[in-house]
Amino acid sequence: MNALQQVWGAIGGRPADLTSVTVTSPDEILPSIFKVTEAATAAVAASTLAAARLWHTRSGPAPEVVVDGRAAVTAFRSERYLRVDGVAPPVWGPLSGDYPTEDGWVRLHCNYPAHYRAVLRALAVPESAVARTLRTSSAVAVEEAVLAAGGVAAAQRSRSQWLASPQARALARVPLVELTSRYDTPRRPLGPAERPLSGVRVLDLTRVIAGPVAGRTLAAHGADVLRVGADHLELVDALVVDTGFGKRFCHLDLRTPEGRDALRTLVRQADVLLQAFRPGALAQLGLGPADCAALNPGLVTVSVSAYGQTGPWSGRRGFDSLVQMATGFTHETATAADSAVPVPLPAQLLDHATGHLAALAAIEGLRRRAQHGGSWHAEVSLARTGAWLDGLGRIDGLGLPPVEVADLLTETDTPFGRVRHVRPAGTIAGQAPYWASPPHRPGADPAAFA
Repeated sequence: MNALQQVWGAIGGRPADLTSVTVTSPDEILPSIFKVTEAATAAVAASTLAAARLWHTRSGPAPEVVVDGRAAVTAFRSERYLRVDGVAPPVWGPLSGDYPTEDGWVRLHCNYPAHYRAVLRALAVPESAVARTLRTSSAVAVEEAVLAAGGVAAAQRSRSQWLASPQARALARVPLVELTSRYDTPRRPLGPAERPLSGVRVLDLTRVIAGPVAGRTLAAHGADVLRVGADHLELVDALVVDTGFGKRFCHLDLRTPEGRDALRTLVRQADVLLQAFRPGALAQLGLGPADCAALNPGLVTVSVSAYGQTGPWSGRRGFDSLVQMATGFTHETATAADSAVPVPLPAQLLDHATGHLAALAAIEGLRRRAQHGGSWHAEVSLARTGAWLDGLGRIDGLGLPPVEVADLLTETDTPFGRVRHVRPAGTIAGQAPYWASPPHRPGADPAAFA
């Protein structure tokens, strides 16, 4: 099976459904030994087809979907093309990067001040001494020390080392998209609508890229998306802008009874809940997916994690660049490129693909709720998405030239300034998805749906 067949099959989709999908510019266009273009195109096509099919059940047009491979991979690099008033905002924080150790490499992720401080606590040295200290340290020991201090890091592992790990074996037993029904509730059909997800209310309790991309994708198809953050939750400004199109942004402090009660009120009104807290974190507050579905029978919940919901690493924090290091992508690419340093994928594909898989699962959950009833829960993870990409095989693509993307970009006036950004990929019956509003500043909106 090709990549799209695999993704569509992961949600129980029929092969015959794919006859309504046309892929243009399917050739690989980014320099990599992995099938990045095919994976990106498949993820976008699947989420777009799901939206098209749901719209068709709401008296929309026939679900004819067209996805351009060049547009898909450009969307998967959206944060790289972002400009605010002509300037590329910083994405990486101080100390973030790959460091040689006595036995290999380790990656530190310090985009958030709390993670930066955790690295300094773990190593017990000032910033100026970090690189020198790491050169005489074990990569795995550094990884474990930083994690124990509340930070995030990943030792580089080869593909064989990763596949031999207990976490890889645990993930091998998990589907790419795990979609299950929690409760037997009445059908909740969606009425006729001008857009695939018009009238669908989405709570977006996510940060960074994967989860916010899921919410951004749902917003592009017409959903009313309310992102929930808090004053104490640190953010990367560039990613707030890039993934904030089509959303409003409120603040609730879930550490307080008032904040939790306010969220419960929103949950009772929502159709979809996206969450990317570490596995179990929301459940400790009485706000886990099962708790929320009990509050609102028929709710569709989607959980996004780094390494999955099972296995010894299930509670481990992680981001795309770290998962690439830990699961063998940077090592294998460096070996193929004869590089002395780790070589990442040419896009944060694990993040973006997982975001589209989360959106796909949410839309499929809505379709099943409308046709069969039930509260539906989905789980996706960066590492499981990586296993899927790994399974697509290899190509001789390291020498591919740069791709032209100017025609895929546009500019929008926002509260942050004039923003250059990537347009959504894919069309349904000739109509392109779009965002009805620019990104909003964190906390700028009330904790209420439109």
